[in-house]
Amino acid sequence: MKVARIEDTKRAEELFAGWQETMVWSCLQGIMGDIYAEDTKEMASAVAALGDFAFFAGQPSQKLLFAYELWAEGDFMILVPQNEGWADLIQKEYGKKAERVSRYAIKKEGNIFDVQRLHKAVQHLPSGYTIRKIDKEIYEYCEKTEWCRDFVGLYPDYETYHRIGLGMAVLWDGILVSGASSYSSYTGGIEIQIETREDFRRKGLAYAGGAALILECLKRNLYPSWDAHNKASVSLAEKLGYHYSHEYTAFECSF
Repeated sequence: MKVARIEDTKRAEELFAGWQETMVWSCLQGIMGDIYAEDTKEMASAVAALGDFAFFAGQPSQKLLFAYELWAEGDFMILVPQNEGWADLIQKEYGKKAERVSRYAIKKEGNIFDVQRLHKAVQHLPSGYTIRKIDKEIYEYCEKTEWCRDFVGLYPDYETYHRIGLGMAVLWDGILVSGASSYSSYTGGIEIQIETREDFRRKGLAYAGGAALILECLKRNLYPSWDAHNKASVSLAEKLGYHYSHEYTAFECSF
């Protein structure tokens, strides 16, 4: 059987059941990303693909792993195995091309944010900086600027970003130097992406931008989901009010 994009994503829900990852939810909900699987009546495995991420679920399948590579955008992906079977297969097939790394899941909890503290974080932005929502002008700047492209990169146009995405930009003299935005969107929330231009780091800009985005999400009744790629990201999340959940395995792969 051939591997194909699955139109009826409900068929894959059982394979991903319990996976607390909003990018998987985005794919299953048909909002962003795609689900691929062997086109069989009884689906045994599937991959949820969105942006730089691919989440492999069910029974490990060499055919699905290799077929997915044909659809991957670009030559770098982060592959996330649901189980050790998938992890072993990825390591076996890609060898040195797949670097096993740890990522850090953050709990998804309601009513945990100290709104007053978040407002103070925004108000204590260093002198000379301003914060505003990512508008069309900033969206277009992000599209053509490498360090901040992930703020808007998964949205095909500004209209889509304005409709289902959300972001806050930290500006210095009118130029974007830091920000917090939706890497992706799902029903009821966003997955947060935070980044600061290298020469403006360690000034508290990410903290202020993250606080501003969380406050805007709360106003819109959206959940600001956070997944940490390193321990520094975990620390920032906890400073903003989140709680650490657990470490998990991923593979950074160059095709």
